[in-house]
Amino acid sequence: MTDTDQPLLEVDDLRVRYSTSEGSVYATNGVSFSIDNGVNYGLAGESGSGKSTAAEAVLGLLPENGTIDSGEIRFKGQNLLDLSAAERRDVLWEEIAYIPQSAMDSLDPVMTTGGQIRQAIKKHRNVSRTKAQERVRELFDIVGLDPERTGDYPHEFSGGMRQRVTIAMALALEPDLIIADEPTTGLDAIVQDKILDTILDIQERIDSSLLLITHEIGVIAETCEELSLLYGGKVMEQGSVDNVLINPTNPYTMGLKNSFPEIEGGGDPVSIPGSPPNLSQEPSACAFTERCPFATQECEQSHPDLADLPNRNHRSACHHVERAAQMRRDAAQPDTWGIDVEDGEESETGEVVLETNDLQKWYEQSQSIVSKFRGETPTYVRAVDGVSLSVSRSEILGIAGESGCGKSTLGETMALLSQPTGGEFTFDDKPYEYYQNGNMKEFRRKLQIIFQDPFDSLNPRQTVRKLVGEPLTIHDYRTDERATAITETLETVGLPTTPAFLDQYPHELSGGQRQRVAIARALVVDPDFLICDEPASMLDVSLKVNLLNLLRRLADTEDIAIVYISHDLASLVEVSDRLAIMYLGRMVETGAVDRVARRPKHPYTNSLLSAAPEKDPSVERTRVLLDGEPPNPVDLPSGCVFAPRCPKATAECRSEEPAPDAAGDEGHTAACYFPEDEGNPIVREAGQNRENESVGD
Repeated sequence: MTDTDQPLLEVDDLRVRYSTSEGSVYATNGVSFSIDNGVNYGLAGESGSGKSTAAEAVLGLLPENGTIDSGEIRFKGQNLLDLSAAERRDVLWEEIAYIPQSAMDSLDPVMTTGGQIRQAIKKHRNVSRTKAQERVRELFDIVGLDPERTGDYPHEFSGGMRQRVTIAMALALEPDLIIADEPTTGLDAIVQDKILDTILDIQERIDSSLLLITHEIGVIAETCEELSLLYGGKVMEQGSVDNVLINPTNPYTMGLKNSFPEIEGGGDPVSIPGSPPNLSQEPSACAFTERCPFATQECEQSHPDLADLPNRNHRSACHHVERAAQMRRDAAQPDTWGIDVEDGEESETGEVVLETNDLQKWYEQSQSIVSKFRGETPTYVRAVDGVSLSVSRSEILGIAGESGCGKSTLGETMALLSQPTGGEFTFDDKPYEYYQNGNMKEFRRKLQIIFQDPFDSLNPRQTVRKLVGEPLTIHDYRTDERATAITETLETVGLPTTPAFLDQYPHELSGGQRQRVAIARALVVDPDFLICDEPASMLDVSLKVNLLNLLRRLADTEDIAIVYISHDLASLVEVSDRLAIMYLGRMVETGAVDRVARRPKHPYTNSLLSAAPEKDPSVERTRVLLDGEPPNPVDLPSGCVFAPRCPKATAECRSEEPAPDAAGDEGHTAACYFPEDEGNPIVREAGQNRENESVGD
């Protein structure tokens, strides 16, 4: 093989083990893949599959308790494991770049963003401070940031902007390989599109390869040419994205693909039941056996080798690969996976439980002593700026919008965790002031909120039994049948009720189990209302579908009203009865889910819907690249708040705010002067309008 034919990166039979107080964890068990020059490669799989461990091994960033037991990692033919620590660092900065998941955690909060990039450049290039600063400004411009803001600190940027800073830092030395570990997790769809477009555009210009680690198959389908799907530290299927995702031959790939909710419909998502395997030892059976509906005795005896398939560039580790076509048909049916499908008829919504009218939550900005002395009027962050909505029993209202639009603040205000600063809202036909006037305990029992991260919301020193039982004690509710209430609620959310499980602590549970414990804790006091604030954003796709199904069942069978807050529109379309689209503290469109999702009337809604990734690699999607960032909520523009980013905006849009008029369908409203103007999302082609941008020498 000549140098030009040699893969850029080769990972061969990688085995990584973590030493813990409870024994060893075999994180990767013979992982092999290779990336050619100029190829975008995806590593996908559920949490615990080994994908991030494989990337960390390549980068030399394994934690102290991680050990590479065997295997090779060759970059340009050289085994990185043979290099000294100093030699490895030089390769990583000069030729391999890393874009981490959490930009805020990877940036120094007490150092300017430009200073951090400049420091990296001067460390590896013999250039003057002036030349380094010129390169920083150039990089800011390339990633879509204002070059005048290189002196700003990380906290002065939004989440999407901070992620672009890390991209600029990673690309400063024009590496040959970019490793991006979940670079868009937790970001809304529009910001995600911007980040991915930025990575792909720059990567194409500097002719680098990309290793993208994610559990979002849709992101891989749109950005990568090849991928490997990992499970239990094993590669289950790999090859070209078209082969693997259009005609999967491994049951795990089929399950993952069918788990993704789709805005366009096409059948209910089918979740994979069960949990990932315990990796206290290397799998001796097929790693997916316990969750696979097609498993046989042969599968229990050995893990299959990764075998070449007739299609070029397609390999699969399955004992029954010759039955792939039939398995694909069967895998699309819920009953194949042992999932009961509800019968059909939608439950009718009951009386209104919660209603808001022009609800506001403004935060006063701090003033200088001089400003106070002069008697200047304080400024406010208008997080929630006149929201009117209602939610009925057995109904799920989905609230969507970009990060920073005010949807979480709205949820906290409706839960009275924040004091409203204007407007009205009633709960159970009583104004919120009634509950604040000595009746808050009643309110807390009837209305429960479920937060995004269960690890932060669950007491790490309490067992499952205590966590779920504590609300019963606080509210003096069902105290005479406490044990029964706990077990019944755990069964409702699909968790075990064995003594061993009840005595476990949060850190001993999986992410999906922790979130279900948080839901059980909310349900144990039989609330009338649930506010779910991004409860599935940190879950794998199969766990996410299980959670959505659970919430839908609770609304239908327990007569509970639910507000589901998320930036994931596909999930909202799957679970909700009505959708409310929020932008800069205001509702710009509301209506029945099929009306809003299928026939959006507001340009912003159209853009959100168009930003959802497409899991079928044969379908081309125009990437959504809204210009600019949302305006400063302290100094909102006059007129329509979306006008500064909307190319359809007229002088009328910029001078006077449109009322949420009916959009032609009953219950469907849009705050837009052109609600009848359906169809085209506010987008531009990926890479368009970049002719004048260039990478410096």
